[in-house]
Amino acid sequence: MGNNITDRLKYKESVVKFSKKYGVAKAAYKFGECKRTIYRWRNRYDGTLESLKDKSRRPHSHPNQHTEEELKLIKNYKRNNKDTGLVVLWIKLRQAGYTRTIQGLYHVMQRLGIYKKTPRKKKEYEPKPYQQMTHPGERIQIDVKYVPRKCMSKELKELGEKYYQYTAIDEYTRQRVLWASKEHNTYESARFLEVVIKKFKYKIECVQTDNGFEFTNRLNAQNNNKKTMFENKLEELGIRHKLIKPRTPRHNGKVERSHRKDQERFYYDRVFISFEDFKEKLRHWNREYNNFPMKPLGWKSPNEKYIEYQAL
Repeated sequence: MGNNITDRLKYKESVVKFSKKYGVAKAAYKFGECKRTIYRWRNRYDGTLESLKDKSRRPHSHPNQHTEEELKLIKNYKRNNKDTGLVVLWIKLRQAGYTRTIQGLYHVMQRLGIYKKTPRKKKEYEPKPYQQMTHPGERIQIDVKYVPRKCMSKELKELGEKYYQYTAIDEYTRQRVLWASKEHNTYESARFLEVVIKKFKYKIECVQTDNGFEFTNRLNAQNNNKKTMFENKLEELGIRHKLIKPRTPRHNGKVERSHRKDQERFYYDRVFISFEDFKEKLRHWNREYNNFPMKPLGWKSPNEKYIEYQAL
């Protein structure tokens, strides 16, 4: 613990010294600290690590704190009324001249350790049994991921470019189709659906999505009866569309978890210099993902899971 505190103080000292040499703005950028914090450290620094220790903001005393006489009164009454509840005890104390609020009594008794509120037992969340798929194509989850801005080159940022990753994942095999796009709308979603149909080697029976505008007008008060291009394309292809409950992304858990993997293993160290560059790197990542062993699949890859099903 002591070493951690010393390391933290040395870090503050290095930030202060850097800011004095190169300026606060550069120090804030380099160390990821706000300028206000750095100025505060500089004002406190006197050449010693001790001066950079965090100071307690808690006042040494409070004008409304309980007096010794009041504390003694509370302790005596509680000792003689061990099973008395907070409200009844407060009433008895008021009859004896106690003038504090019940909230004040509650807090001081908690601080003294003579009143412990019994925590309510929270009902444990019991997830509903999730339907297990029995074959490829039985249900596909589709979603869209925004490409992190930090992955865009300086030139692309200056141009205001935005890229999106469309994702389809088969619930049985975990095989995915990833598609690079510059747009995020129902037209692009319908185009992506055609790509998915071509890429997956099996008939798709159901597509599950959230309630985003790129998929449905369900939450659009003005057009909730009007079908989107994506929904029309599904109907044209004879594929059932399942919408998850609003604001419950866990119901689209497989595609959501795969996006977290994308963030951890793909986007964390990538910088794209063009849309073609993004598209090519995403294609390679898609292939790598589909050949990566997974625990839910018994340490088989999605492609191996599909081959295993074909052999049945």
